[in-house]
Amino acid sequence: MTKEELLAELYEATLVGNQPRVIELTNQGLVDGVTPEELLFDSLIPSLEEVGARFERGDFFVPEMLIAGKAMAKALEILRPLLAETGVEPIGKIVMGTVKGDVHDIGKNLVDIMLEGAGFEVIDLGVQVSPEKFVDAIREHKPDIVGFSAFLTTTMPMFKANINALEKAGLRNEVIVMVGGAPVTLEYANAVGADGYASDASGAVVRAKELIHQRALARR
Repeated sequence: MTKEELLAELYEATLVGNQPRVIELTNQGLVDGVTPEELLFDSLIPSLEEVGARFERGDFFVPEMLIAGKAMAKALEILRPLLAETGVEPIGKIVMGTVKGDVHDIGKNLVDIMLEGAGFEVIDLGVQVSPEKFVDAIREHKPDIVGFSAFLTTTMPMFKANINALEKAGLRNEVIVMVGGAPVTLEYANAVGADGYASDASGAVVRAKELIHQRALARR
């Protein structure tokens, strides 16, 4: 199998979420001398971008996204230490968590996978994350973005509580705030003072890239 054939097959295997084949092709590529960067940027990331595009067109649904994302995550487990050795910089760092009072994490986990697949470093704090824990994580990890997830309308007010905690800690201007979750709307995100919102995982990746780019331009 040529390098081009391997990359093409890895793309297709990721697209349909064939996890065993993705693992096999990733390892085979490394044995054959394909670089971790080529596997990631020429095959895996384009495949996950196509998954997102198909989701937006209505050709894929959440189960297909999850299956493809999990297959990609297995490849990333293999490639991440190798990429770190070669000094590949992530395009941004994100702290994520489901807000206090809420234990739902399927949507957040899918966003995590899509962000990692797009080249972000993701620090996932899990569920039931208090404002204090978000503040501590931002101080420790110094992320570009912090993401608050809520699945319940009763926990959505925690967005504002978290932002207030960031302001009190003097960190609000240090980090981009993104919010999301099933009941969340753009209007609500704007009302609580968030910087960004997305209705789905692929949209979250696009918006995160936009916000980091905008901040970089503003700092020039």
